[in-house]
Amino acid sequence: MTTKVLLATRNAKKLEELRRILLKRGLGDITVLGLSDVDEFPEAPETGATFEENALAKAYDAAMATGLPAVADDSGLSVDELNGMPGVLSARWAGQHGDDEANLRLVLSQLRDTPDERRGAAFVCAAALVVPDREEVVVRGEWRGTIIREPRGTNGFGYDPIFVPEGEQRTSAELEPSEKDSASHRGRALRSLLPHLRDLVHD
Repeated sequence: MTTKVLLATRNAKKLEELRRILLKRGLGDITVLGLSDVDEFPEAPETGATFEENALAKAYDAAMATGLPAVADDSGLSVDELNGMPGVLSARWAGQHGDDEANLRLVLSQLRDTPDERRGAAFVCAAALVVPDREEVVVRGEWRGTIIREPRGTNGFGYDPIFVPEGEQRTSAELEPSEKDSASHRGRALRSLLPHLRDLVHD
């Protein structure tokens, strides 16, 4: 018997990432659904001051609306020289939500005069699991690296083409999906949820 878990996103790449992680960890009997697989429900805007607040709010809304265990994440780029910004504003840093190219170009413009040694950054992800009437848990994953001056690579999305992880020469957008899963902020956060997801299967 399979267990259904709702990942509160319409992002196909996020869905595939969680499915790959579950399969790799022997949890292939969990079926991951996305928002396009369930009836529409009102989704509250992301108004939290932290990644954790936004992730928990999204997971709670999804779980209450559908009755399914729900996972949600909120993630973004934290740039040292920009005092941790764009942070929770990462997806709309240039003004329009989801305009990856504009967001990326704005960050590069803001760092134009910043020397290489001060271009440190981290991808941050908070992931929340809400099981109706039972459990709420929020975890966090971080992936340190530096911001380069011109985009490279076509894998991934968002700020991946300008982020080089620590210990790497390639950008996040030049890594293979399996490599990214094992190292990325979202991969780290989602793996922290695995014991709680495993409990759903064994109930």
